[in-house]
Amino acid sequence: MSVEASSGGLLAPGGAEAPRAAPSRAGTLFRAGRWRLAVGRIAPVALPLLLFSLVAGAWEAMAVALHSPLVPHLPEIGRELARIFKGGHFFGEMTVTLLRVASGFAIAFVVAVGAGIAMGRQKAVAHFLEPAIIVGLTVPGLVWALLCVIWFGIGLTGAAVAVALSIAPALLLNILQGVRGVDAELLEVAAMLRLPLRKRLACLWLPSLMPALLGGARLGLSLAWKVVVLVELFGLSSGIGYQLNSEFGAQNVAGVIAWTLGFAAVMGVIEYGVLARLEHHLMRWRRTAQV
Repeated sequence: MSVEASSGGLLAPGGAEAPRAAPSRAGTLFRAGRWRLAVGRIAPVALPLLLFSLVAGAWEAMAVALHSPLVPHLPEIGRELARIFKGGHFFGEMTVTLLRVASGFAIAFVVAVGAGIAMGRQKAVAHFLEPAIIVGLTVPGLVWALLCVIWFGIGLTGAAVAVALSIAPALLLNILQGVRGVDAELLEVAAMLRLPLRKRLACLWLPSLMPALLGGARLGLSLAWKVVVLVELFGLSSGIGYQLNSEFGAQNVAGVIAWTLGFAAVMGVIEYGVLARLEHHLMRWRRTAQV
C-alpha cells in the first residue's frame, strides 16, 4: 500500500491527511527563549522611548486644553531648543557647569573615601565624625549655595565648595557602609599573611568597595547637579543655572523648559553612556542570578 505526498503534508491510505506531529517541548522552549532574548534587547530602548512619547503627548494635550502661555506647545519648545543649540551656545554654558560639578565632586570624593575608610576601621574616628555627617545631611543644598556665594564670591571656588559640602556627607555615609560590609575573615587572613598595604588596597579593599564607590559616585553626581544650578541661579553670571534664571526673568517658559531638557539630556548621556558602562566593565567579575 502506498502513501502519497502532497503539498499539504502526508496522506494516509484513502486520501485522508495524516495527523501532524505535535511540536516538541524543546522546540517550544527554544522559540520562547529566542522571543525573550529579542524582547530583552529591544526593551531598554523601546520602553524609555514609550515613556517620553507618553509624557510629550500628555504635555501637548494639556497645552491644547489650557491655552495658556505658561504651558507652551511642543513646537514652541522645539524652536527654543534650536535657538539655544545654535552656534554652540548651550555647549559653552554646559561646559562651565560641568567644570564646577567636576571640581566639587573630586574634592568630596577624595575626602569621603579617606574619611569613610578611617571611620570604618577606627571607632574613635567614627564617633568623632558622625555628628558632622548628620549635620551635613540635614542642611539643605540651598543653604550651602547661599553661604558659599557670600563667603567665596562669584567664581569657581564658591561653586566647587558648595557642591563638595552638599554631597560629601551622602558620599561618606555610602562608603562607610561599604567599608563595614567588607568580609571580616578576608581582613583577618590579610593581616595573618602580613600583606603590604599596596596589596591590601589593590586586592582586597578596592574590589570590596567598588559597589559602594560606584553607587556613591552616581548618588553624589545626582546631588551635585542640583546644587550647582542653585549656585549659578543666585550668584554667578554663567552656566545652566544662570541661563535658567535669565529665561525666568524674561518670562519665557519655553526657554526654561528647553534649557532644562538640554541639561537633562546631557545628564542622561553621562549616566547611561559613561557611568553605567563603567560600572558594567568594573563589576563584570560579579556573578548575577539567572532566575
